[in-house]
Amino acid sequence: MDSSALPAAPPLEPGTSSPRPSLSAEGRRRLFPAATDAEWADWRWHQRNAVRGLEQLERYVPLTPDERAGVQETSALFRIGISPYYLSLIDPEHPLCPVRMQSIPVRAEARIRPGELADPLGEDKTRPEECIVHKYPDRVLFLALDTCSVYCRHCTRRRITQGGVAELSKEQLRRGVDYVRRHPEVRDVLISGGDPFLLTEARLEELLAPLSEIPHVEMIRIGTRVPVCLPMRVTDALARTLRRYAPVFVVTHFNHPKEVTPEAREACERLVDHGVPVENQAVLMRRLNSDARIIKELSHVLLRSRVRPYYLHQMDVAEGCEHLRTPIAKGLEILQQLRGHTTGLAVPHLAVDLPGGGGKVTLQPDYVVERGEHETVFRNYKGERYAYPEPEETDCACPYDDVWQARSREYGFRKG
Repeated sequence: MDSSALPAAPPLEPGTSSPRPSLSAEGRRRLFPAATDAEWADWRWHQRNAVRGLEQLERYVPLTPDERAGVQETSALFRIGISPYYLSLIDPEHPLCPVRMQSIPVRAEARIRPGELADPLGEDKTRPEECIVHKYPDRVLFLALDTCSVYCRHCTRRRITQGGVAELSKEQLRRGVDYVRRHPEVRDVLISGGDPFLLTEARLEELLAPLSEIPHVEMIRIGTRVPVCLPMRVTDALARTLRRYAPVFVVTHFNHPKEVTPEAREACERLVDHGVPVENQAVLMRRLNSDARIIKELSHVLLRSRVRPYYLHQMDVAEGCEHLRTPIAKGLEILQQLRGHTTGLAVPHLAVDLPGGGGKVTLQPDYVVERGEHETVFRNYKGERYAYPEPEETDCACPYDDVWQARSREYGFRKG
């Protein structure tokens, strides 16, 4: 086992000489006292011992009647699975614990509401291969597997993440790589699933190596919740594998500051230390993180871990998720409460993936009060009015661009 997978020592309390136990350490002692240090540091042990059913879950968490009914009534709709590590973060006394809300279903999840869709992003109609979604002109989504370390209750791909039931074959993955190779317009490949970090380094390399050799592929992104739900998986060996195929960007998915434990921070920092940038895409969820104070705290703790808060997603209209969705106005209100009150790096883009396949759009509060020929009037974050004078010259053409496009490949600024 890679010794680098061992969790970092938790921080010291002011005025003390011994480490403060982390949330996961406390939960581990309470729930898994027989687990050895070697087992707890082994991501495969967590996969083997994940909680996958009602009887097993009730051994660890005193369920509410709503949760018990939720597990029973959603069993045929979407699987349950919680790694011991993520389970250790659950507050056993509070059903509105953000980790608990993300991992244990409630009865409302079994009800499909008007407007909810099995394929909320319209991916299946732009799926030329089993593992390829080609919705945008210059990038594709590469679905590498259907397994996750935790099956999040807000999952937008629950029709796909079936936990090995519909695992992609090597032939299907090869056809996916061939599709990218045949489409020179594709410059960006997002590997997702399921969670690609549940592949071994060798299996992950079977994807990264051929994709990185395609001349028109300029970057690879990997969407993963492993740093959040299974941080011991992020070993030096994994980080080195990613670094070999740079530029590789990791896009992870913290939704609440409670999830940014010392172990999770170490996983993110290990990637960054190996030259792998990490960005975060949070999902806005009602009663879980639908407050500007929570989003600001999340952004700040991520930045201290060298993770960029990139997107704050409006909840997709996936089946069974209506009880978690917020009004669009709430996201705009949160951005307005952040802007000017924290650094711009801590203010994520508010994104809405339009139902049925319309693609992603971003929203901002409207700071424009009035537009005129000679000036535009804004209000700032305090509500004060300021005028920006418009320039007399308005020709925005870039005459040198033709020259630059002709010479950029010669100067080595373009791949290929």
